[in-house]
Order: sequence, then C-alpha cells, then structure tokens
Amino acid sequence: MNISLVGRHVDLTDPIKTHLNNSIETLKKFHLDIISVSAVASANERKGKTGVSIEFTINLAGKNSVVIKQNDTDLYAAIDIAIERAQKALRRMHDREVDHHKVGLNEVKAQSNGGIDLSQESENLEDEIVPVGLELYKPREVGDVLEELKDSGKMFEIFLDHEDKTRVLYKRNDGRFGLY
Repeated sequence: MNISLVGRHVDLTDPIKTHLNNSIETLKKFHLDIISVSAVASANERKGKTGVSIEFTINLAGKNSVVIKQNDTDLYAAIDIAIERAQKALRRMHDREVDHHKVGLNEVKAQSNGGIDLSQESENLEDEIVPVGLELYKPREVGDVLEELKDSGKMFEIFLDHEDKTRVLYKRNDGRFGLY
C-alpha cells in the first residue's frame, strides 16, 4: 500500500505524520487490497474563522475509490473523524463482499425447481396432449337446436349443421327465429 501525505498551508510535523500513518494502517484490517491512500491536509479560513480539513482518497483494486473529506478546528480531531468514516465505508464494502454469496441466476433457478429441467418437462407435456372431440361441436339438426332455444332463456345458439357449416339460430324482436 502506497501512502502519500501532503500538507497545503499546513506544516506536517513528525507527530502528525506518525498519527496519520498509524491511522491509515488501521485500514488494513478489512483485507480489501488497498492500492494507495492519499491524505491531504489543508488550512481553511472563512469569514475570519480558521480551521483545517483533511481529505483521504483510498484507491481499491477492482472497486471504486473512497473519498472522505472532514473539516474541524483541530487537525488531530479531523484525522480521527475522517478515519472512522473511512473505516465505516470499508467495513460496509467488506461485509458486502463476505456476507453475500455470489450465486448466479441459473443456480437460483435450479434450486427453486428442485433440480428439475423445465425444458425437458415442457417437451414431455407437449407429447401428452391429446385432442378430444367435444359434444358441442358434433353436427346437430336445426329443429333440435330450435327446441332447445325455445326451452331455454338464451337469445341465440351457435352450432354446426350436418354440412359442417357454422350456424347461428337467434330470437328476433318480433318473437320469431332467424337462422344465419
């Protein structure tokens, strides 16, 4: 892991560098293959108030970089708070990597199906389909259909005649019956 310490308008003394190095070393406990850590300390002055800010940029192999910025009046306090935030972010990344099993979609399907091959089962079902002739589609006499229509409260009846033509027998408004 490469460590870069930079001070902008802030003198980085040996105790500050030691504190930064020790704080950065605590990030190794997450085993996330940290490539480099850059710490930039700078002095801020806004509206007559002086303070310092620390910015950590943590570059991880195969993942996005983590950037933490912290402002405070004391440099040591800013470092401690920023390191805590960095640890929290790295802990989240570590937990995601360890806790969640990387299971593919095919494995999930196989588990939910109980190991049954769905494509094979669908082919087997296609072989089992047998067409059945229904009684409704057998040819019928017009007279028989007329008697059924008079006895029921239906307005029309659709049927096949003996010539295999689709016919409609219906009740007209004047009380008589029509055949189409």
